[in-house]
Amino acid sequence: MFANKFTAIVTALVAAAAAVSAAPSIVFSPPITSPKAGDVWPAGTTQVVTWDTTNIPPANANQTGLILLGYIEDGSEDEHLDIKNPLAVNFPISAGSASVEVPSVTPRDDYVVVLFGDSGNTSPKFTITN
Repeated sequence: MFANKFTAIVTALVAAAAAVSAAPSIVFSPPITSPKAGDVWPAGTTQVVTWDTTNIPPANANQTGLILLGYIEDGSEDEHLDIKNPLAVNFPISAGSASVEVPSVTPRDDYVVVLFGDSGNTSPKFTITN
């Protein structure tokens, strides 16, 4: 199972890199609209990560994405991304949303999700509870 997830992550990252190198130098970094700051996600539930696609350039319309969970401690810029357990992979960026299963993790109030396409975009901090 780990090999399948690892292969999916590597495939998504390679596809994103190929799209960047093959496309014009238009960077599309859609703002994440959900989760919002202060949202609470219970572990084991399904949540929807959303982002704004209103200004998607035609060159980026067929791009696929990757969503990772991380956290940012006060005073730090490190996102502590969990690259071994992506929340979602290989979904169309143009969809504007992806459903994710909230993992059972240490409860904290400084979680973020990062959306990768050709550029990473970080959500505001939110809480995951058990």
